[in-house]
Amino acid sequence: MAKASSAFVCQSCGAVHGKWNGKCDDCGSWNTLVEEVQSAPGGLSAPKSTKARGGSSLEFTALGSESEEPPRLQTGLPELDRVLGGGAAPASALLIGGDPGIGKSTLLLQAAASMASAGINVVYVSGEEAIAQIQGRAKRLKVDASPVKLATETDLRTILKGLKTEQPEVAIIDSVQTLWSDSLDAAPGSVGQVRACAQELTRYAKRTGCITILVGHVTKDGQIAGPRVMEHMVDGVFYFEGERGHQFRILRGVKNRFGPTDEIGVFEMSEAGLHAAKDPSALFLGDKSDDIAGRAVFAAMEGSRPVLAEVQALAGPNALGSPRRSVVGWDNARLAMLLAVFETRCGLVFGARDVYMSVAGGYRMSEPAGDLAAAAALASSALDIALPASNVFFGEIALSGGIRTVGRMDARLKEAARLGFSRAYTPVGAPNNIDGLEVIELSSLQDLITALQKEG
Repeated sequence: MAKASSAFVCQSCGAVHGKWNGKCDDCGSWNTLVEEVQSAPGGLSAPKSTKARGGSSLEFTALGSESEEPPRLQTGLPELDRVLGGGAAPASALLIGGDPGIGKSTLLLQAAASMASAGINVVYVSGEEAIAQIQGRAKRLKVDASPVKLATETDLRTILKGLKTEQPEVAIIDSVQTLWSDSLDAAPGSVGQVRACAQELTRYAKRTGCITILVGHVTKDGQIAGPRVMEHMVDGVFYFEGERGHQFRILRGVKNRFGPTDEIGVFEMSEAGLHAAKDPSALFLGDKSDDIAGRAVFAAMEGSRPVLAEVQALAGPNALGSPRRSVVGWDNARLAMLLAVFETRCGLVFGARDVYMSVAGGYRMSEPAGDLAAAAALASSALDIALPASNVFFGEIALSGGIRTVGRMDARLKEAARLGFSRAYTPVGAPNNIDGLEVIELSSLQDLITALQKEG
């Protein structure tokens, strides 16, 4: 048996140190090094089969050989199936994270109830709630008649033994940060424990073919808590996002070995649980009034789905000497770049103004195609020109002030026309054969300002 050794592991980033320091050399965090006993590299004991004998022979397969793709398992929630790539793949390990109270447990309980009602053997193991609490939520969601098998446990060895006995097709573990393994002398939630438990559960999924869904906590920065190696172990990583003050939630895939990584699922939260949003674009759009400056509508693409969202900007006077920049739903660095392009290429100065920008409805604008909508909202506020509510914008702005083309312009324009928009400001080369939609092509940021002045 290998002799157990100890190391000091950073509880913030997972870096391993040979001795204790007050500060982690990798992430710079203070007082985060904790001594952990490690019986093998990575904190896990080597499999017994490899201790007693050598590894089995390795079989190779030709790259061009055809193998049948296993059938997907439908969860009963169309938006969840969309993000997963058409359903959950057998033997997959999935990690779902999100802010506390955002609805992760509600989403998975609804999916578990739907699958169990369809005859699928589903188990739900909670390390955070009592069985009575889960049953109470199920009654509120009106899914308490579903044959989902519940358990509450945090000991990994006990959970794996129960799964081996029950042999479920789907296992939901809520959450991985509450689990602990007796192979490590560390507290639940520590980097070593999270890594060890995630690896054992992923190994179980691959060995048995069971779809294993892990719930993960997130840090204050919105990242899943624990070592980043956990995200490399699993087959899919998904974030459940949304603002508590709004009724909608977004399930976004950031890693998916069995499907696309840029799809989103949009849900509406109600007293009866989560439901698929019938018209996602309507959730991110405000009222269509023409008398307020600083508003522009952005035609975005989320995977194969076009979504329209409203960008709001306010360029106000500064009374404190140091201008303030505040952004919600967009990148701070991209705003700074856009302001610099405005001042350098167009002569529109924001240096003495406070600038506030927000994407309505809690939507997060991540693609460069949102530059033109953000620029339109900023220019509208700075020039005090209210834009017609029937206008829509998309395009990427370069440092030279030029407007670059973006992908899927036809889908963006068709969605805008479907929702009743009559004019679109686009990069050069956009299709102009969409019924009921006037397309105005812009080649530079100065062209946008000229067009807005004509609007006013």
